[in-house]
Parts: sequence; structure tokens; C-alpha cells
Amino acid sequence: MTTNDPRWFKSSYSNNGGACVEVAVNLVSRGIVPVRDSKDPSGPALAFEPGTWSAFVGAVKSGELSV
Repeated sequence: MTTNDPRWFKSSYSNNGGACVEVAVNLVSRGIVPVRDSKDPSGPALAFEPGTWSAFVGAVKSGELSV
């Protein structure tokens, strides 16, 4: 593993229900926030710009987005 490798983590709010994503925020300084399905760690990952990811997380926290 190098400093450029994603260090994946799941939210502490995850409850092992199988609907979790993993995020690697250690690459923000490189201009990307990779996100992947925790059930398929070798599968594809989406890459967001840090500002876009931050706006998404803020909208979820504020209740603007709901399931």
C-alpha cells in the first residue's frame, strides 16, 4: 500500500444490513473522494470531487435527501 492507495472505511452508523458504502477520504488532497459498495470491494468505485461529496453528505445530514 502506498500513500496514494485508498484507505477505505464504513460509517460508524453502518449496521451490517448489507446496504453500506465505503469511502476513502485520504485522497481528498488529490482531488477525489472514491466511494464503493462494501459488499463488492473488488468491484468498481465512483470518484467524486471533494466539494460534490461534501455537498451530498451535507444534504443527507440536513434531511434534504431521504430514502
